[in-house]
Amino acid sequence: MIQGPFAGLLLADYGASVLRIDRPIPSATHTPSASSLPSPDVLSRRKSSVAVSIKDSRGVALIKELVKHVDVIIDPFRPGVLEKAGLGPEELLGINGRLVFARITGFRRDGKYAQMAGHDINYIAVSGVLSMLGM
Repeated sequence: MIQGPFAGLLLADYGASVLRIDRPIPSATHTPSASSLPSPDVLSRRKSSVAVSIKDSRGVALIKELVKHVDVIIDPFRPGVLEKAGLGPEELLGINGRLVFARITGFRRDGKYAQMAGHDINYIAVSGVLSMLGM
């Protein structure tokens, strides 16, 4: 949950122009595919933000338009999420061949834990470290 936003924060701190794509807030009066509501997240420092639904065809079209002008995509989702939305590496590299597609996951992208939610407690439990802490 924090690895992607933190990586973007480091890039922004070193001078990169970072656009954070947030989930739209359902109660917002803006269109469901895009709005410019700020995030209260402290990891959004020095980042621009736009709320876009990857479940909406207009949102997907907007992201594909933005990809023409970016250098790096940081994918913090479980395997297959962006592919299901039509925003996987094959589609986006077809739009922008210079794109660096960084995928962040706590577990491998294949194997029995690939679809498991990745949070610190999961990592230390699966590795056995949690049992060493008396929990």
